[in-house]
Amino acid sequence: MTTLLVIAKAPVPGRVKTRLTPPFTPAEAASLAEACLADTLAAVALAPAARRVLVLEGRPGPWLPPGFEVGPQGAGTLDERLAAAFAGCAGPALLIGMDTPQVTPELLAAATGPAGWSAYDAWFGPAVDGGFWALGLAVPDPALLYGVPMSVPETGAVQYERLRAAGLRIGRLPTLRDVDTAEDAHLVAATAPTTTFATRLTALTRPPTRAPTPAPTADR
Repeated sequence: MTTLLVIAKAPVPGRVKTRLTPPFTPAEAASLAEACLADTLAAVALAPAARRVLVLEGRPGPWLPPGFEVGPQGAGTLDERLAAAFAGCAGPALLIGMDTPQVTPELLAAATGPAGWSAYDAWFGPAVDGGFWALGLAVPDPALLYGVPMSVPETGAVQYERLRAAGLRIGRLPTLRDVDTAEDAHLVAATAPTTTFATRLTALTRPPTRAPTPAPTADR
């Protein structure tokens, strides 16, 4: 079966989800990042997999459920760090990020279940912003990632073409929206209202409750 990799940053204020600031404070952005991570790890914990590995920048916290191995991210640019994550796997591997709290075990099972690699050599989950939220390789060859430009609108297209040019049979996962901006946060929460992320966002954006104004006292 598959190794499921989650590449993530520890939810430290000022270090994660900086594009949410403003309108959120750095502490609020980190709180939303923690909720994203908690939902992602919960889905991964329930998906079929031989191993579950958190490839982490920073230190684990109480948001980490049992059953995960934790390893540090490699050095270098994002393509190099993703390649290093795959290099640590001996067999089929699916890598996802922490930016899609709407992900479910059922979505992941298409690539990680017993039949996930019978028809495909790779899995690709595109993101709305032009990147990708999931990448799976039956043979985790780091060379398939080196040099792919990251965090630009053409990231997903370049990565997909890299897989296609290698002659791989590619399975497609659904397109998901990453949580990068406040608009993304509200749109994702609307599609997954029962997630920890949606609950946290609601708590942060709910108008403050005002105490009722006392009724005027009649003069006597």
